Amino acid sequence: MKLPYSLALLLLSIIGYGQENPYWFTDDIKKKMADSTQGQSWRSQMAATYYSISGQYKPALESWDETFGRVKKLSTADSLRYTKLIPVNAKDYILERAVNEQIIIINEAHHNASHRNFASSLLQGLYDKGYRYLGLETLASDSLNTAKFATLSSGYYSKEPEFGNFIYHALKIGFTLFPYEAEGNNKEREIGEAKNIFDFMQKNKGGKYLIYCGYQHAYEGVHKSWEKTMAGRLSDLTGVNPFTIDQTQFSEKSNLKYNEPLLRLTNNKVPVVLKDENQGIYNGEDKELYTDIKIIHPVTKYIKGRPDWMLSENRKFYKIPDSKVSSYPVLVFAYRKGEFKKEGIPADIIELNTSQDSRFLILDKGNYEIVIKDKKYKVINRFEKTVK
Repeated sequence: MKLPYSLALLLLSIIGYGQENPYWFTDDIKKKMADSTQGQSWRSQMAATYYSISGQYKPALESWDETFGRVKKLSTADSLRYTKLIPVNAKDYILERAVNEQIIIINEAHHNASHRNFASSLLQGLYDKGYRYLGLETLASDSLNTAKFATLSSGYYSKEPEFGNFIYHALKIGFTLFPYEAEGNNKEREIGEAKNIFDFMQKNKGGKYLIYCGYQHAYEGVHKSWEKTMAGRLSDLTGVNPFTIDQTQFSEKSNLKYNEPLLRLTNNKVPVVLKDENQGIYNGEDKELYTDIKIIHPVTKYIKGRPDWMLSENRKFYKIPDSKVSSYPVLVFAYRKGEFKKEGIPADIIELNTSQDSRFLILDKGNYEIVIKDKKYKVINRFEKTVK
């Protein structure tokens, strides 16, 4: 899938709304979009981004699909061919293949936080196999290698809780993180990003590399307007064929009818890749512009009102006590202890509009400061909580 707008345009647009508070109530996001003079496509993309950053997974998908939702049909022949494909656990496959790779490039859809959650699940296994460097397109600098957590000034997409968790876990495991964003658009940007990554590699040769990017930057082959993507140009510079992974094409949409037919047929409960009877990996129908593998993510189920994929690793539910909320609506933030006052990224966010709403945060084991803000974004309660 081609990213419908450039990062530069997105960032310029965001500046107009101010970046001092990136976490908004649903009603305020709706109002900001309604007041905008931009077109429908712009509004749905921007709203999807704002919802995602504010911890609103389903509304982010819904907003995106207001413009990009499509109902796709499958021929009988393709349906029969697809039903012969065998699902294989994607995480296991990637970690097994990573042993013989030097560079892994995996992408995301910027409004889909589940992609960051999956990438985070790979980190420990990749580190155990010699991966030491993590390049992130969104980063503004490498200062977080010292701070050991992301802050509001670390980047834009990294303000989203799952991205903050991704960064936190990478640093805790021992990865060195580095930025590689480049100025310009289209071909110029692809060349600049690849060169920035290559220059970093020349100075840091103590391990393998994981590159995290958006959309088609991870694709190999011939691109109609870029000629080659960042992945292709990095391959040219290094002489190494990267292992490229797409998460975007077969991710769920806001409505089952918009899901790719292959996703509907697979009906998987965990992220998978598909093999044919000859053990070949299915990587899509486009042979001109492609990735080595395509992950088929499952359709999200909701538990206590929260996405089931958030309950990974050591995470568990924590219910906000009724006594801690004195009025509604509120935004409830969970910050790792000591990070709120340093403008860190919340580990989780929920919006409560009434006392009947699901009150469950999903958190790793650890010490947290819970911060509650009212409709005017004023802190009305702060308290500490240890999740065991």
